[in-house]
Amino acid sequence: MLDTLDKLDHSILRELREDGRVTVTKLASRVGLSKTPCQVRMRRLEDQGYIVGYTALVDHKKLGDKHIAFVQVSLNDTKTKALEAFNASVRNIAEVEQCHMIAADFDYLLKVRTSDIDAYREVLGEKISNLPHVKQTSTFVVMEDVK
Repeated sequence: MLDTLDKLDHSILRELREDGRVTVTKLASRVGLSKTPCQVRMRRLEDQGYIVGYTALVDHKKLGDKHIAFVQVSLNDTKTKALEAFNASVRNIAEVEQCHMIAADFDYLLKVRTSDIDAYREVLGEKISNLPHVKQTSTFVVMEDVK
């Protein structure tokens, strides 16, 4: 599917990743198109699933969600049904910002955002540890956001 994208499509995607609220007029100017062809390309990129949505980046410190922890999760069962059960359940934990299945000596890596270490401890103990098939967790606390 990537073969159907040309240099202009890639430029549009790059610009939108940098600023999803850019006007079509400014976007068109940045990528070297006029407004209408740019809109047509954006619509095609949306229809083909290259653009799946638009979102706002928020200041988590101002919102009080400044504590970030990465959690390695090992499961006691990695058969398809167990993985599906874990995946479905982890999606329901609001504090889990990201969940990735990993090819390593553990099974999943979670990015968990909470207000502080006490709130994190509660999420870990009451929610993450109770997910289906969780055998073990290891936590890594973020000291500073660099990028």
